[in-house]
Amino acid sequence: MASNAAVPFWRSAGMTYITYSNICANLVRNCLKEPFKAETLQREKVHFAVSKWSNGIPEKPTIRSDSGEE
Repeated sequence: MASNAAVPFWRSAGMTYITYSNICANLVRNCLKEPFKAETLQREKVHFAVSKWSNGIPEKPTIRSDSGEE
């Protein structure tokens, strides 16, 4: 049986690594001073395409943007 001592703290807190990584990145961004803070907030924006599939064929993709804020 495995020991809980080897489990990373983010896993024992019920988080995924991605969630933990996003929290750390937001903390670092919020600690930056201007103009570096404004530059990192601009890089945080994400653009992606979403396509629905029906009968094995993709429909026309929808372009979406996300600012990264929750």
